[in-house]
Amino acid sequence: MRRRPLARQFLVWQLLVVVILLAAVAALAVVQSDAAFRETQGRRMLSVAEDVAATPGIRAGLVNRNVDLLASFARSAENLSGADRIMVVDANRIVRSSPDPAELGTPFAVGGSTAFAGRAWTGAADRTVVAEVPVIGDGGQVVGVVAAGIRAPTLLEALAPARGEVAALLGLALALGLAGSLLLARRVRRQTLGLEPAEIVELVQRREAMLLGVKEGVVGLDPEGGVTLLNPAARELLGLPTAQVGDAVDALGLDPRLADVLTGRAAGEDQLVLHGGRVLVLNRMPVHVDGRGVGAVVTLRDRTELTALQDRLDASRTLTDTLRAQAHEFTNRLHTIAGLTELGEHDEVRRFVSGIVAAAEGWRREVVSRVGEPAAAALLVAKASLATERGVRLRLAADTDLHPAEPDPGLGADLVTVLGNLVDNALEAVGPAGGWVEIGLTEREGAVHVRVRDSGPGVASDLAEEVFRHGFTTKAAESGAGGRGLGLAIVREVCLRRGGRVAVEGGGAGPEVRGATFVAVLPLLPEPAEVGT
Repeated sequence: MRRRPLARQFLVWQLLVVVILLAAVAALAVVQSDAAFRETQGRRMLSVAEDVAATPGIRAGLVNRNVDLLASFARSAENLSGADRIMVVDANRIVRSSPDPAELGTPFAVGGSTAFAGRAWTGAADRTVVAEVPVIGDGGQVVGVVAAGIRAPTLLEALAPARGEVAALLGLALALGLAGSLLLARRVRRQTLGLEPAEIVELVQRREAMLLGVKEGVVGLDPEGGVTLLNPAARELLGLPTAQVGDAVDALGLDPRLADVLTGRAAGEDQLVLHGGRVLVLNRMPVHVDGRGVGAVVTLRDRTELTALQDRLDASRTLTDTLRAQAHEFTNRLHTIAGLTELGEHDEVRRFVSGIVAAAEGWRREVVSRVGEPAAAALLVAKASLATERGVRLRLAADTDLHPAEPDPGLGADLVTVLGNLVDNALEAVGPAGGWVEIGLTEREGAVHVRVRDSGPGVASDLAEEVFRHGFTTKAAESGAGGRGLGLAIVREVCLRRGGRVAVEGGGAGPEVRGATFVAVLPLLPEPAEVGT
């Protein structure tokens, strides 16, 4: 069965309310009119009864039991006063005069006993207002009672004199109620965009189902930066299980970078943010209704697994580049050896080969002797070929000495992540123009200190924190374009997770002060620290 439209329902209910109110007003008017009638006519009947009781003929008729005399005085008083009935009762409470002949000689059963006690009484009985007044004899005794009464009019009888006015007022009230109901129904329909209640409920249910079914996080924000919507996926990704609608983003204790993206202070598409060990991609879309901004919707995607796969791909690409560099280098050397052999320069061939072997073996022996962590040593040996192809000289700092006694099992993986990203960042910073990258690895105070210097253009002092917070690479920092890579941000994440730190020291942008120095500290035993502080 099709439901009635919302506007029609409002119209019907408003008219019903108007009718009920009019009925209540009419009932109140009837009650007030009845009360006013009783009060006014009660005083009037009391006055009539007092006048009749004070008539000497009534007193004489009661004393002499002259019924005809009593009846004539009573009828005359009824005609003059407008009372419906006037009764005369003797001291024995026997009716001696009444408009109804059947009541003559019967006991008087109306009223109270105060009139026979010498006090006047007014009241109502069977919609009749009655006043009873005692008749006092010459000796001061009560010789009878005069009762005067008038019947209260019915509702129709009361409204009959003003039937036209009442009808006009009721019609006006109904017209006003109808107009108000139509205006209210129109306003409600406009505010609900013409949707019926069932359609609104269906939309809400669909929205809830969609938000629960969406894997990505969805955050709704008002123009002041307050949360208006937070689906379960967003609560999990942001780590906000107790957040409530209406909470301000800046009061949720989020990482400054994450708060900047949510509130729109950091603009752009596919913003990368590290939060709680996750790599999140955020997109913020402003919402406008009738040309007026009403807030924004932010979607969050978890790219942690994708970033892990990307890291593996980068590692594979690095290995491929290293092998390609080695193959290119070996090809050039083989061509050189072949040419010397054709020229018969056998002694030169021996010297050339001995020099190559000595150089490669020298770097490998130096790394192995000064770096006792196998994974880090293997990484440095592999990076040497890549640096050679790019024309960059790779060297160890004079104080490099790393031989951890009983390191944490995860130290090797964390050290490779930090060292690999810092070295790659330094190679990119030096660029194809050539230069040098110096690596220092030392162990002191229960932690591994990684120090990577380069001869590149350096990092501007105002970007010393931004390169880590926003995930810039040194190349992105130099060009001023944010969000190009996650290498340095991952380094910071690993260091903070182990309870260490990472920072860029010295250096700066410009021709006079060149190069950047990145220092990372990794405790041998992890001391978890709060990420995002």
